[in-house]
Amino acid sequence: MSKKVAVVTGANKGTGFAIVRELCKAKFTGDVILTARNEKLGNEAVKMLKSEGFDVSYHHLDICDQGSAKQLSNFLQKTYGGLDVLINNAGMAFKNDATETFGEQAEVTMRTNFWGTLWVCHALLPLLRPNARVVNVSSFVSKKALDTCSPQLQAKFRDTELSEEELCLLMGQFVIAAQQGNHQAQGWPNTAYGTTKIGVTVLSRIQAHFLTKTRAADGILLNACCPGWVRTDMAGSKAHKSPEEGAQTPTYLALLPDGMKEPHGQLVWDKTVQEW
Repeated sequence: MSKKVAVVTGANKGTGFAIVRELCKAKFTGDVILTARNEKLGNEAVKMLKSEGFDVSYHHLDICDQGSAKQLSNFLQKTYGGLDVLINNAGMAFKNDATETFGEQAEVTMRTNFWGTLWVCHALLPLLRPNARVVNVSSFVSKKALDTCSPQLQAKFRDTELSEEELCLLMGQFVIAAQQGNHQAQGWPNTAYGTTKIGVTVLSRIQAHFLTKTRAADGILLNACCPGWVRTDMAGSKAHKSPEEGAQTPTYLALLPDGMKEPHGQLVWDKTVQEW
């Protein structure tokens, strides 16, 4: 049987780096691959973890480049013959004092947080072995953003029959509305980051349903999670949690024991399923 393998995206610093460390500390029974788009920073992160006694390797991944995701898929297929743990942590947010227009912020944030996550999933989910675990890092901001959507949009995002294609259309509509400056008039929240994370949370439910439908006997679990407000470059120094604390829920979901049926397709915060 091929060796187990776990992949963490956006892992050269912050929560992603802490997740890689936590997987190693939990003695994940296989190889842990730290991915980042910047090769120098990725290799420096691996070097730091190796100095702590953890056996980690680096592989390049720019989640906004579909070719990059395909290269990682080919590497995993050739080297391991499959994938056991995928933690989609890579993401971004503009600072409050950003000078870019809201429309530009919406386009760039959506490309990374939603489309990038989707593209990585399209490349890597076909590699999942039985009992694999997938964790899409979302945010509690997705729930707050959902609550400020119009009743019509809330109903769509809570519709358990919503398809991936329909979700993609909705995410595209938000970006267009943001660029036109009338997103709030159309019922959208006034947060680009929050809206992209609505996309990630809902995408996770759709993906989980698809796995249940197509691979019911394989015991695969896929969830979205909120690490909490974590002290990272993205969230700033005033956040409540350390990166190590933020890594707890993603790591917990990644290491759910074989045979468990739940959680699956849920938004999980502090190891607890949240109502959507």
